Amino acid sequence: MMDLEMVVENFIAGVMVPCKRTLDSYEPGTGKVWAKIPDSGTLEVNAAVAAAKRAFPEWSGLPIQERAKHLLKVADLLEKRLEEFAVAESRDQGKPVWLAKAMDIPRAVLNLRHFAQTVPNNLNTSNVRTDAGVVNYTVREPVGVAGLISPWNLPLYLLTFKLAPALICGNTVVAKPSELTSVTAYMLCKVLQDADFPAGVVNMVFGTGPSAGEALVSHPEVPLVSFTGSTATGKHIAQVTAPMFKKLSLEMGGKNAAVVFSDCDLDACVNTLKRSSFVNQGQVCLCTSRIFVQRPIYETFLEKFVDIAKEIKVGCPFSQEVFMGALNSKPHLEKVKKYVKYAVEDGGSVLCGEGVDLLILPEDNKQGYFMRPTIITGLDDNSRCMQEEIFGPVTCVVPFDTEEEVVKRANNSNFGLCASVWTSNVGIAHRMAHKLKVGTVWTNCWLVRDLNMPFGGVKASGIGREGTQDSMEFYTEAKTICTKIA
Repeated sequence: MMDLEMVVENFIAGVMVPCKRTLDSYEPGTGKVWAKIPDSGTLEVNAAVAAAKRAFPEWSGLPIQERAKHLLKVADLLEKRLEEFAVAESRDQGKPVWLAKAMDIPRAVLNLRHFAQTVPNNLNTSNVRTDAGVVNYTVREPVGVAGLISPWNLPLYLLTFKLAPALICGNTVVAKPSELTSVTAYMLCKVLQDADFPAGVVNMVFGTGPSAGEALVSHPEVPLVSFTGSTATGKHIAQVTAPMFKKLSLEMGGKNAAVVFSDCDLDACVNTLKRSSFVNQGQVCLCTSRIFVQRPIYETFLEKFVDIAKEIKVGCPFSQEVFMGALNSKPHLEKVKKYVKYAVEDGGSVLCGEGVDLLILPEDNKQGYFMRPTIITGLDDNSRCMQEEIFGPVTCVVPFDTEEEVVKRANNSNFGLCASVWTSNVGIAHRMAHKLKVGTVWTNCWLVRDLNMPFGGVKASGIGREGTQDSMEFYTEAKTICTKIA
């Protein structure tokens, strides 16, 4: 493992551009600085937007099959460097290396390939109508310079989920990854260079939200903004962009419920909820943080769930045996731990994890941002831990009696991203799926994703959807063309 600090540079007009101002980026597993990140602002964003605007006519004018070839070449090179990227993603974000190898980097490759291979066949398929002596048809055209802001929990995974559809549809891009996890985005810029990607089509500007992010979303020549992150930041972006009539996609927070009925396959349920509650240290917008369990199996569920949580190994992200690595930053760790204190203040009981189970770490990781998986019971539905997004390895378990009751309680949230339902009764599963006010409902499973299916939330969880068709529509504008023929 290298001890030297990595120096990240902005990527503008196809070249690496150093920034005089820098930020420290900490390795979550050790608590030590491991990279220097540009502290970019309006000057750097303006240069990136200008480069993207210059590149737009030629890139958008390329046949879509040629754009696809460029994306596929990047995907091939990224796949060949999977190990290198997985290690960097782990050091930058805190997740176990095995998880980055199994999920994050392969999914980034899939994002690039999927949109390159599916959009060309669907972008301009439209109905042609001949009425009253005219021909009516529609085409979809790229919007222009796309501003893409991606989060720190799944850095390359979610960056490419925006980058691939924006590019294949003919837009050029200025991306701002999270300042907490910028390294793999910077490494991707080097892949773009190696792939001979046209200069200026993709630009990366690194820095904080208030500085670089604000300059990007408020830029008058960025007509489209796609953001994934907190609801508070998404609300601010909506306020800034509304007067400018920008196209806007917001994928924000969640307070996701699992509803466990007494007739479910309990062992399968418990094993999956272990993953849905604690994978990536609970730092996935789709993670489960409220578990409603039908009263006849409530005590049995708790016993099994607590036992399996206590078995989870927490520690060095380079260990193959570790299920949970480090939380992303010291301030975030402190925030998550504070919510456990709130739970106790609100009358809850901590059954395992923070404040209950001892956490023993290797010497090299003792300054890292680690926390044991934590299960809380006894909370009211309106308590802070049942209502607010914690975004860490903390989940709350409460009993329920009837189907009608649990629908109301699960929907008692400002968020509406996803939910899971656990039952062997098809009728219950069907009714629950239709009554839960969320963007995705999984039955007897979790995080089974098909990129052709719409992804996004309702209420404070977001605006818009991402996926093959939905992304294609977001990153283009439909134009109707009417031609008189008689």
